[in-house]
Amino acid sequence: MNSQIERIKRMEKILDESKIVVENLNKAIEEYIHIQTNIKELQNYYENGGWMEDFKDDEAEKIPKDLKRGVLSEDSLYNFLSDCDEIRSKLRTI
Repeated sequence: MNSQIERIKRMEKILDESKIVVENLNKAIEEYIHIQTNIKELQNYYENGGWMEDFKDDEAEKIPKDLKRGVLSEDSLYNFLSDCDEIRSKLRTI
């Protein structure tokens, strides 16, 4: 009887913790699905020459120095897009 109660308590704890994680994941996946159009726009910007043109103009100091332009750093956008690829890969393995 004691082991049964302990088992039920343990399963209840697992359920409670798992529900929170699954709810959070579900919200995150919904947000990720919603933002896909923007991510694809960033990917097209990076792959189809727009990024390179803007990067070169920034290097040539044609872009105002006070403009936020983290997207033009050499690694920021590439690393972000790589992270997105990794997430898609992980989701396929589930």
